[in-house]
Amino acid sequence: MTELAATAVNRLKRRDRRDAAVKRLQRRDRRDAESAEKSKSFKSFAFALLCVLCVSAVSAFEAVNSVSAADNLPRAAVKYRAELTRIAHAEWGIDAPVAVFAAQIHQESGWNPDAVSRVGAQGMAQFMPATAAWWCGLKGVKNCAPTNPAWALRALVGYDRWLWHRLPAAPANERLAMTLAAYNGGLGWVQRDRALAVQAGSAGVAWFGDIERHNAGRSAENFAENRAYPRRILHTLRPRYAAWGGV
Repeated sequence: MTELAATAVNRLKRRDRRDAAVKRLQRRDRRDAESAEKSKSFKSFAFALLCVLCVSAVSAFEAVNSVSAADNLPRAAVKYRAELTRIAHAEWGIDAPVAVFAAQIHQESGWNPDAVSRVGAQGMAQFMPATAAWWCGLKGVKNCAPTNPAWALRALVGYDRWLWHRLPAAPANERLAMTLAAYNGGLGWVQRDRALAVQAGSAGVAWFGDIERHNAGRSAENFAENRAYPRRILHTLRPRYAAWGGV
């Protein structure tokens, strides 16, 4: 073989090796691309699956919590729900804070129509005999029956409305707090506490952190009880009855 022929053969061999190397690189690139695409698809699928599982978990958690909240309500609460809702809407309108009234009854008596306190308050609404007599006279009701569930529901909702109208305009939640404080301790005390707040420079329209800090002369025990009353009803008990409406 001549030197020229040998050179040509070597060139062909080098070209073949180069072409083979290029093909190997191309095959490797294709494999890498396919692997990357599969990995991308798997990651997308895994992410989508994770999202579905998360949504399912949240839904299940909310459902369990909803059932648990309902399970924590006294059985009598469910029994009187429809009647309380009807009375509240008739007295306060369609946006009546039914959940607040339910929480208040829960606090007052635990929905027990026969409840009697150590000081003589009676029924689900825990009206004192003198207050019940005054309320019946005001409303023209002849049969004054605090231990009658229907009477108690109407009295609580109606008395709350009566107090609401006699308290200064304020954000609804603050006004509800003042209404509850007046229900528990008397309208006069709330008005005197508010007067002290105004004297101290307050606008006198916010209960929490403002009027509630002032004491016009109640005993320490009565003052502490009165301040705890709206907080427990609005912050602790009302959420349990949120599904009842007017929150």
